[in-house]
Amino acid sequence: MNQAVPWRFAARVGGLVAGDHPLWRSYHAEHLALTLPEAVETANRLVAEETRLDLPGVPDVAVVDRREWIDRNLGAFTHLLRPLERKLVERLERVGAEDVAPNIARRLVAAETGALLGFLARRVLGQYELVLPTGDDSDSIAFVGPNVLQIERLHQLNPKEMRTWLALHEATHRAQFVGVPWMRTYFRSLVDVLVEGMEPDPGRLIEAVRTVVRNRKAGRPLVDEKGLLGLMVGDRQRQVLDRVQALMSLLEGHGHVVMDRIGQRILVSQPRMSRLLKARRRDPRWALLYRLTGLEMKIRQYEQGERFVRAVEARAGWDALQAAWVSPDNLPTLAEIEEPEAWLRRVG
Repeated sequence: MNQAVPWRFAARVGGLVAGDHPLWRSYHAEHLALTLPEAVETANRLVAEETRLDLPGVPDVAVVDRREWIDRNLGAFTHLLRPLERKLVERLERVGAEDVAPNIARRLVAAETGALLGFLARRVLGQYELVLPTGDDSDSIAFVGPNVLQIERLHQLNPKEMRTWLALHEATHRAQFVGVPWMRTYFRSLVDVLVEGMEPDPGRLIEAVRTVVRNRKAGRPLVDEKGLLGLMVGDRQRQVLDRVQALMSLLEGHGHVVMDRIGQRILVSQPRMSRLLKARRRDPRWALLYRLTGLEMKIRQYEQGERFVRAVEARAGWDALQAAWVSPDNLPTLAEIEEPEAWLRRVG
């Protein structure tokens, strides 16, 4: 299939934005690659005990540089977006190859995507990978080596404790998608509905621009925490987006609470590491970019989800959270994330 977006160009832009770190070209990188699989194996066992979710085997562990992380995500990203790209190709073919505007638009989309991935590649520490570039299900955890080394050196953190703590977070996400039998299929179904329902409509882009202008004149934030994506989707996709946000709030909040619960027992520096990473997510220098790209929504997911999980535990005990893993119908809605008692009443 012809590509609507030149993804190789996106990868080049992402690589330029991401850069690298000097420690990645030192012996520290080799030591990191040797120690992280052991940290993940330990975390896998501790998370299984804490969550009571079945975690067979251990995941593959990859320690990658920033450019490799971009390539891995672009591969999965382009597979998930294939239905939308097919629509874009059809629309561009109707416009005609002689029209310069569509070709410029393709490169602009690629540049924006690459720049965003490059920015993320400078900040992501670890990621449980759900989808391979081929579209097959994955069971692997990727750590962005330069970023792990950078934060350890910058804040003088104990490397063994930091790596164990990061492994706990990613092992918890693995527990959610491997230990809950229906979770992976349900998540993919939400993404499929969101992508397949999108229409590459120039009119919608124009209306999004008008909304930004109206917000500016009224003194409101230019876009809400859903970012530009929230302006571009229709009503049906917005409902699906709300379900995705509610699910991710639960998963991110649960992941953060589990890593903290275990970390408090086994890691001396856990309180300091937790404070540092929360402050890192709230770095005011990146506030505008977070809002425009929708990353602010992800930050809110950590905060809202953690409040939800801790409120449920305080009112009904840690085991009450097991109800969320029974079926998709038991997942909290976006409104229930804000009001945990309503969720507890509904699921009994």
